[in-house]
Amino acid sequence: MTESAGAVYPQGIKLGVDVGTVRVGVALCDRDEILATPHKTLDRNAKKNSDVRVIASLAGELGAVQVFVGLPRTMKGEEHASARMATDYAGLLVAEFVARGMDVPVNLVDERLSSVTAHRNLHEAGMSSRNHRKVVDQVAAAGILQHAIDMQKARGTDVGSRVRALFQPGLPGDAAASSAEQAVPGQDTQSSEDGRLQ
Repeated sequence: MTESAGAVYPQGIKLGVDVGTVRVGVALCDRDEILATPHKTLDRNAKKNSDVRVIASLAGELGAVQVFVGLPRTMKGEEHASARMATDYAGLLVAEFVARGMDVPVNLVDERLSSVTAHRNLHEAGMSSRNHRKVVDQVAAAGILQHAIDMQKARGTDVGSRVRALFQPGLPGDAAASSAEQAVPGQDTQSSEDGRLQ
């Protein structure tokens, strides 16, 4: 992890993840954190979590310094089942990184409207609605990542809520629980702009 003067967040290649019940979209940015691009769509395997391992392997291969997982909230800022799913998924990623001895921060960031925006962008690019399903998740992941890296640069600090593994004695690494830490205690993180890494 490198830090330039005044920047207190990981700098380098980062991944964005859009979690769904059926598919998981993955995006990545360049080393200079200028542009987030769609990378791939994985089938969600909730029993074996093979998709989690694919993302961890990709992070290792690329030397990724951070992963952003989209946290879906309602327009009122409320969290429901899909938000819990994203939080649990982020916890699985953290546990996988820990099991591999990788120090890769995982942050949850607000992703309201990311899928809606992805569908609109694909439509504007001339892709038929029938073909959206193949790529919409990775396009949404790119939107999540772009927003996060733009906010990091604008604020000069980290954004979102850092997810940490909470290991319990006697439990294997993949059975570890996780928690999303609100970066600024007492402040509402309804937008990724409000979060800071501790």
